[in-house]
Amino acid sequence: MDEQAKRQRPTYSDEFKRDAVRLVVEEGYSFKSACAAVGVCDATLRAWHAKLAPPPEPCGDDATVEEMRAEIARLRKQLKRTELEREILKKATAYFAKEST
Repeated sequence: MDEQAKRQRPTYSDEFKRDAVRLVVEEGYSFKSACAAVGVCDATLRAWHAKLAPPPEPCGDDATVEEMRAEIARLRKQLKRTELEREILKKATAYFAKEST
């Protein structure tokens, strides 16, 4: 087998990716078990999940304390990521504005 054939990554259909994500989202599989079931690595499945999984439903007024804590943790993580992305965009904007003058 030549060197290029060894490095070639497998390609997966969109349907396969959606089905793999569905195992985690709807069927309750852990990422580890879903990875084993479909034969992909954890990072690959997590990337597909980030792109294809529907956003979680917000807690209602009748949510338990544990559900509220989980939502707060999720929202804090999302906020931190969004703030980081905003900072990157601000720096990129300043850089390109400087380059165009």
